[in-house]
Amino acid sequence: MTKSTKALRSALALAGVSALALTACTGPSGGGGSSTTPGDTAGSTITYGTTDKVTALDPAGSYDNGSFMVMNQIYSFLLNSKPGGADPVPDLAESSTFTKPTEFTVKLKSDLKWANGHVLDSKDVKFSFDRQLKINDPNGPAALLTNIESIATPDATTVVFTLKQANDQTFAQILQSPAAPIVDDEVFPADKLLSDEEIVKANAFYGQYVIDSYSKNTLVSLKAWPEYKGVLGKPANAGATIKYYTDQTNMKLELKGGQIDVANRSLSATDIDDLKKDSNVAVHVGPGGEMRYIVFNFNTMPFGAKTPEADPKKALAVRQAVANIVDRQAISDQVYKGTYLPMWSNVPSGFLGANESFKQEYGDGSGKPSLDKAKKVMSDAGVTGPVTIKLQYNPDHYGKSSGDEYAMVKDQLEKSGLFKVDLQSTEWVTYNAASKKDSYPVYQLGWFPDFSDPDNYLSPFFPKGGYINNHYSNTDVETLIAKQLVTSDKSEREKTIQEVQNQLAKDISTLPLLQGAQVAVSGKDVKGVESTLDASFKFRLGTVSK
Repeated sequence: MTKSTKALRSALALAGVSALALTACTGPSGGGGSSTTPGDTAGSTITYGTTDKVTALDPAGSYDNGSFMVMNQIYSFLLNSKPGGADPVPDLAESSTFTKPTEFTVKLKSDLKWANGHVLDSKDVKFSFDRQLKINDPNGPAALLTNIESIATPDATTVVFTLKQANDQTFAQILQSPAAPIVDDEVFPADKLLSDEEIVKANAFYGQYVIDSYSKNTLVSLKAWPEYKGVLGKPANAGATIKYYTDQTNMKLELKGGQIDVANRSLSATDIDDLKKDSNVAVHVGPGGEMRYIVFNFNTMPFGAKTPEADPKKALAVRQAVANIVDRQAISDQVYKGTYLPMWSNVPSGFLGANESFKQEYGDGSGKPSLDKAKKVMSDAGVTGPVTIKLQYNPDHYGKSSGDEYAMVKDQLEKSGLFKVDLQSTEWVTYNAASKKDSYPVYQLGWFPDFSDPDNYLSPFFPKGGYINNHYSNTDVETLIAKQLVTSDKSEREKTIQEVQNQLAKDISTLPLLQGAQVAVSGKDVKGVESTLDASFKFRLGTVSK
């Protein structure tokens, strides 16, 4: 194992640092001090570069890292985490606690106002969550809120969540997730999405920053907002510019040239390796949790339920054969140079209950492919002749290396003689929506966790096809996922999470491939980058200064 791989494994192991017990209670926030280095907001602004695209600034209309990154600068949450950690603490809240096994009560800070002057109170909170559930946009995060039965607001500073299931081990974490930014009920419509332009025009923000100017996926200018009273405190800079790149090579060159101060998501492994040798920049690595995986659409994949040759046994055999053939280690070594490691289950290494169910079930048992096993499962199911797989990947959202990654997958499958692969790519704005509309029989996705708990790799994905909408359904899996969600005994919950993974490995709704650490690169004089690469998986510009 190389030194860099050892460091990555250590970073990955830090990912699962936070788990919530039923007795979790957050105390008074004291008005929200800063966990960043106190900065002079009259000082300089910083420039942040990324290839991640914004789908929507409306929290009900997006469930992707590019959108959530911006939301974390301009919106607040009932609970949030301090830079450097992942545990939920009060943000808009003054305090929060389980008052009953199915009742979570939040007390808000008083005298809160939006940047546009509107009052921010319990009505906005109830509105925000009710709206997520009502709109239930296919590109949105409403699936995270399925345990909410009802929300009551006894007064302007009290919010009571009644939950369907008691002892929810993740609810406080969900209150700082992509489903939980609080929005202005006087600006946002209750039953439809609001455009980015209308949100910016209405100045409907409450965060460390407000948006000063906005050109979607080109340039966003943020200005520090002095009235923010949340846990993140005063930012260490006067503002920030977010610059979007269609080509990561251009982002790398501008980083080296000093035109941007920090770059994050996504530079290729080759770029990162090259930048480590540049004395003018610094490469920062934080705890992991990001994963890459292949999705099988159970309706449209070969022998899928809606195809002319529909046959569930043959469809399963195709998935099993792919699982037996794909060589994760080769992709890790050759494409990602160890910045991503092989992932052997649906819950990444470092999280509670993570096991290696796919390594045990497929290949030779040690992580190497097995062509003999692949041939046998196909033969036993009566599949003859090479099967054509239409395989789709995204070239911009997950970085340029995706092309090399999926070229390797295609090569591995075709060399087996069992498959012919029609490999195609589509840019993210189209890809994100099309993938959920049965457009792609087999396709690439990645996952950047909403919060640091193993359930975030289970509940959003598998009950009733999850947010990926791939038509997978297994009542045993759904029962186990529901069980672990409300099990307060850690060892019992760990056992259940392992049972879920074992069953998922047999069904192969998705095929986990790789997991990686968080990596950001900055100018050598830029400070505070390490503080935001934590297990909350939220990149906060407020910690960065120069």
